[in-house]
Amino acid sequence: MAQNNPNFILMVEDLTVSFDGFKAVDNLSFYVEPNECRVIIGPNGAGKTTVLDLICGRTRATSGSIGFKGQELTRMREDKIVHSGVGRKFQTPSVYEDLTVFENLEISYPRGHSVFGALAFKRDAGVTARIEEIAETIFLSEMLQSRAAILSHGQKQWLEIGMLLIQDPELMMLDEPVAGMSVAERRKTAELLNRIIQDRSVIVIEHDMGFVADIATRVTVMHQGKRLSEGSMAHVQADPKVVEVYLGH
Repeated sequence: MAQNNPNFILMVEDLTVSFDGFKAVDNLSFYVEPNECRVIIGPNGAGKTTVLDLICGRTRATSGSIGFKGQELTRMREDKIVHSGVGRKFQTPSVYEDLTVFENLEISYPRGHSVFGALAFKRDAGVTARIEEIAETIFLSEMLQSRAAILSHGQKQWLEIGMLLIQDPELMMLDEPVAGMSVAERRKTAELLNRIIQDRSVIVIEHDMGFVADIATRVTVMHQGKRLSEGSMAHVQADPKVVEVYLGH
């Protein structure tokens, strides 16, 4: 059962999920502090994406605990987890291509979550100001009236991050946010994430080690569903166990 510990926004303890006897996540524990960027790395099949699925309620844990601000997420529905302050971005951008950047951000604005909220929703000066603020954060101020279909792959990734940001989650989870991006876009995404963690915590799954070095507060290395190593980027890079798993020594 989740305990409330002000030092941590997320407490993952002894988390396990089995699929037909195969443990995709095996007795995993880690703790995320406020305003931390935690990067989870590991070879394919290590269980990284499954961890995000467990935190957001998409997959149910076999055993263990996921505490978020004192709430036990393993017992909550997926939509309730979102409304409690956990936002998730998947690997492939899912923006509304026929809508403008402005409209994509507007429909993500949190006022319309309930039926009555949606019916009562009006575009007022406060909504417009918030959309413009988010657009500036995600480098899309000049594209607000452009259809999302014409954005580059990297810009679509930023737009989807913006669609999460406008909901103001306290914990954001991003799955390979720079996959397929140009070098310049990766650099700007690192700048964006370093800005985002001023106000919230972020968990990132990533393979690009240069990008990880630019953003990570702490790194958790997973292998075969377990935590193999944890610490600063320099610490995990120097860990012989990590070198062996990645390089096959």
